[in-house]
Amino acid sequence: MNKTIQVQDLGTRDYKETWDFQEELFKEILDTKIKNRREDAGLETANHFLFVEHPHVYTLGKSGDMSNLLLDETQLAAKGATFYKINRGGDITYHGPGQIVGYPILDLENFFTDIHKYLRLLEEMIILTLAEYGLKATRSEGETGVWLDVGTPFARKICAMGVRASRWVTMHGFALNVNADLGYFDNIIPCGIRGKAVTSLNVELGKVKVDEAEVKEKLLRHFKTLFEAELELNT
Repeated sequence: MNKTIQVQDLGTRDYKETWDFQEELFKEILDTKIKNRREDAGLETANHFLFVEHPHVYTLGKSGDMSNLLLDETQLAAKGATFYKINRGGDITYHGPGQIVGYPILDLENFFTDIHKYLRLLEEMIILTLAEYGLKATRSEGETGVWLDVGTPFARKICAMGVRASRWVTMHGFALNVNADLGYFDNIIPCGIRGKAVTSLNVELGKVKVDEAEVKEKLLRHFKTLFEAELELNT
């Protein structure tokens, strides 16, 4: 079991280009697993963790409702945004500048074979990171992701999640609003959930800008502990 995870920060990169890159890594792991089963090759499967920031983009998951996008093609272009239907779970979400997006592409057979546990640990990574900034973040029952003030009229989502898994290999992941322009969320019904607000770390802390490199360092530290992994940082 290979518990080493290759960590790569892609910087700012187009959504489709990054999706294609994820698919390449995902397929490499699947191909290795298939070879191991057919030929008893005993090859180790790789694990990856990608950080990225996307230009303005809306993505709709497999079970998503197109009516949750409140813009037509002309309006999307005017906003400088793109739109993709993709192969993760969940409904619609937004990615853009000031948001830390993380894509763990893991062979869960190197760690544990439980998708529910995987999602809960990703949420826990976010919750522990936000606690370091003095925020009490929690889960909202039946709604994947991380929230503030759950159970009150002021409930607001700070981190969205949506994953795909096949043969215990994961892709897609989480999007944590750190310095995000929240106005872009007004163009969708986020995750298909009406009447609940979205927030960003800088807004919660009353800061113009939060150090995103510092947030990433904290996320990785908690990820490493929760998954009992070794991390290798690739430049």
